[in-house]
Amino acid sequence: MRALALETSGRIGSVAAVADGMVVAEERFAHGLQHAAQIVPILDRLTKAQGWSPRDVQELYVSAGPGSFTGLRIAVTLAKTMSLATGVKLVAVPTVRVLVENAPPDATHAIIVLDAKRDQIFTARFERVGPKWVEREPAKLDSLTAMLDRSPRPVHLLGEGIPYYEKFIPQNDPTVVVTSPDLARARAGVVATIGHAMARRGEFTDAQRLAPIYIRRPEAEEKWEGMKREDVKREKI
Repeated sequence: MRALALETSGRIGSVAAVADGMVVAEERFAHGLQHAAQIVPILDRLTKAQGWSPRDVQELYVSAGPGSFTGLRIAVTLAKTMSLATGVKLVAVPTVRVLVENAPPDATHAIIVLDAKRDQIFTARFERVGPKWVEREPAKLDSLTAMLDRSPRPVHLLGEGIPYYEKFIPQNDPTVVVTSPDLARARAGVVATIGHAMARRGEFTDAQRLAPIYIRRPEAEEKWEGMKREDVKREKI
């Protein structure tokens, strides 16, 4: 089984080549519009290094969000294009599920913290049951304070939004553990592991239906809607 994994939800993107569920190569790149310029050449290098042609890739695992609006759009568009061109099967992997795998081995409860601006976060809450993480609250828009109030302790916080929400983290509380910044990034290798397992369960997504998990519309769209509502009000006056 030959597959690729895409992770473009955060500040650092990455891609991985996967053979029979094992990551055989992984490469990362900077966030931003460079995603569009870098991701295709990287995929080309990774597949050629394995001796694969584009049509040899049977499955494509995509970190679907929540996360960077621009990064998610780029990955989803690329996945759709590849599926329509080569017939590769697609798996949409929730980014919060990828991130929680970064939690330390001793963590029992975890909250994902991604910046949604306006004192809100894209978040989800997990509990470790045996060797696996179980989702107790699905990906959504919420406040860190509310999530902490509902979570059992001790709880670990993970995600790139943590530096922006330090004022909401209780000080000198050993039951709230802020994880290291090097655990804040979702990685294509983990997308690959989760995506491969989902594929074995038949959890594929049709190319036409594949869409980013935005949770909330991009800020520009919300502002545009606000402007249109104001225009309507003025017309009525």
